Amino acid sequence: MSDVPVETAKPPAPQGALGSASVPKLELNNLYISYTDREGKTVQAVEDVNLSLANKPGIGELAVFLGPSGCGKSTILKAICGLMQPDSGQVLIDGVPVTTTGRDRGMVFQTYTSFAWRTVRKNVEYGLELQGIPAKQRKEQALAIIEQVGLKDFADALPKQLSGGMKQRVAIARTLVNKPKLLLMDEPFGALDPQTRWGMQTLILDVLKKQDNTVLFVTHDISEAVFLADTIFVLSHRPARVLERIEVPYFESRDQSVRNSTEFKRLESHVLDLLHKLQVKGNVRVGL
Repeated sequence: MSDVPVETAKPPAPQGALGSASVPKLELNNLYISYTDREGKTVQAVEDVNLSLANKPGIGELAVFLGPSGCGKSTILKAICGLMQPDSGQVLIDGVPVTTTGRDRGMVFQTYTSFAWRTVRKNVEYGLELQGIPAKQRKEQALAIIEQVGLKDFADALPKQLSGGMKQRVAIARTLVNKPKLLLMDEPFGALDPQTRWGMQTLILDVLKKQDNTVLFVTHDISEAVFLADTIFVLSHRPARVLERIEVPYFESRDQSVRNSTEFKRLESHVLDLLHKLQVKGNVRVGL
């Protein structure tokens, strides 16, 4: 985001105006969500979830939903995206209730979702095509974001020519090029090998600084959560409830060396204790 000259800067938005810092970027109020499984049984996935994230213009925010596998993390993400409607309660973005999907939200899934017959650039341009943006403009925008995610030399490659990590970079670029207010990431690095996963974690932190996004990231990996997050919401086993909100302390550096710091290890241990208590109480397997 470019700096605005002081003499032309706009006055602060009125209190309560949409998009102003006084209105939360995201609110979940008394959220209950259930669904019908393959056997026709009703499953209560989310129960009385309440949380909010402040609007932080020019900074960006990364919040992690961390909890046992199958606890309802992805269900919450789908409700925020508008792919699922809650039984009761509300999802609000900038104070506006979510009733359906929209371009203000972009979702990156764990599985690779690129079109096999389109090049990297054409995959990234897809959402811009749907918006009717002219070919020259969408090419420029696509190439700019492709460079940001480190795929400049592969813009004309097909997905079958890419590694798993590169395919996920395409998915991230294709989402970011549409400039969503919320970037929703559902265990996007879960299928990657450890080395590639570390590189992707660093990538998303770098992109967040440049794009000024609010990111909601689902994982059940404790180290990943502590490394990435500004805020961690620890969730119970199903039905999901918020057990604890953890504000991650500021780290001078977010390179791999921070994982060896005393504060990082202390926070990992605290979260591990919370999840261990869940495992014992609920007799469920916690993915670590």
